[in-house]
Amino acid sequence: MLFVSALFVSAMTANGQETSLVGIYQGSELTDAANQLGQGGYALSDGTQVSFDKWYHSSWIDMRFEMLTQLSDYFGLLWGASTGQRAEKVRIQPGVKLGFILQKRPTPSTALTLTVSSILGGDLTERPCTADYGAVGGFQAVNCRLAASQLPPADTLKYMANMNPSRLNLDLRFRAKF
Repeated sequence: MLFVSALFVSAMTANGQETSLVGIYQGSELTDAANQLGQGGYALSDGTQVSFDKWYHSSWIDMRFEMLTQLSDYFGLLWGASTGQRAEKVRIQPGVKLGFILQKRPTPSTALTLTVSSILGGDLTERPCTADYGAVGGFQAVNCRLAASQLPPADTLKYMANMNPSRLNLDLRFRAKF
């Protein structure tokens, strides 16, 4: 799994609101899924090996950043974006992250924090191949990974990958200092 993150605290202040970079991340669960799709291959009728890697490997890995705009001592807006990634047969669309953080301090040494966020876009979609089935079937659209299977070519299309990132994230934390 390729997952790189960096955590920075750099603040910009405007109109009494402070905006901080929360993190920069490279890779995600959908990046891992795209890499999994690229594993394996099959042999053509003449014995030539075909690797899925050439169709599913991306030279650019999805990169995201997250920012926090603090509106008060107990409330902030979480926002960010992702670049997406693309290979010949798979694509992760760019996305936008929106959310909020609410913090309550029941005592000076404790904190209860609720984080709610959602991702818009960022979907993974797979594209079909065109395969030549010769005199038996001619040229047909087929799921690249199942082109050499026993399934009829049209039936393989229903197994195309179409995944969404985690759309709604809820995080509730309680922290106490002793």
